[in-house]
Amino acid sequence: MSAPQLVVHRDKELMAQAAAARLITKIVDAQAARGSASVVLTGGRNGNALLAALGASSARDAIDWPRLDLWWGDERFLPEGDPERNVTQAREALLDSVPVDPARVHAMPASDGPYGSDADAAAAAYAAELAAAAGPEDHGPVPTFDVLMLGVGPDTHVASLFPELPGVRESSRTVVGVHGAPKPPPTRISLTLPAIRAAREVWLLAAGEDKAKAVTIALSGAGEVQAPAAGAHGRSRTLWLLDAAAAAGLPRGLYPPASP
Repeated sequence: MSAPQLVVHRDKELMAQAAAARLITKIVDAQAARGSASVVLTGGRNGNALLAALGASSARDAIDWPRLDLWWGDERFLPEGDPERNVTQAREALLDSVPVDPARVHAMPASDGPYGSDADAAAAAYAAELAAAAGPEDHGPVPTFDVLMLGVGPDTHVASLFPELPGVRESSRTVVGVHGAPKPPPTRISLTLPAIRAAREVWLLAAGEDKAKAVTIALSGAGEVQAPAAGAHGRSRTLWLLDAAAAAGLPRGLYPPASP
């Protein structure tokens, strides 16, 4: 388990731009080292802002897009093409404008897909897809993602793992159906903490005053059942990417002065 590292930026715009630059470098380095890269995307305002900033960056062409696998940490269980689905928003923010290989864009199933309204069956299918992509070197049922990104909710949820709900307690399955989520829509699909922890690096994104309390709780020793963000960490690195507003409740000794 890697101890969390904090990077605090002046505002959310600089945070998105700097995180996008950081992600480009990480992908390029992984492709140079292993021939391909694997990234888990997150939705929400911070995840989509990062993707938009990446799309606007002149450095985006340094990525060999056809050699990039894209996965999702969670998804709203809605019909294909619904504007609230994370994959729909990611396509609009970035994916439709870069030459990704459609076979390597691993969207979670939709509610009008082959599993119908059965979110648990859809989750099991995504778990099987992850397992099929894992190699002997991964030592488990999911690939060793190069970067897995998570937005942090005001209630400390990450992916669709909400405080006290069954999903955050899962210790064996890698993907679960989520029912009765406190944030609409109530039915979702989510990676679990065991799957999240398979990543080389986990990046947690939070910007805005409404995230300050959640950031403080998660970084103050809270348990993962009560504060799921506290249980998200990477094998080699756990990185919290914050803006000054989200970091406002933290002791200043935890991080250096704000930088771009």
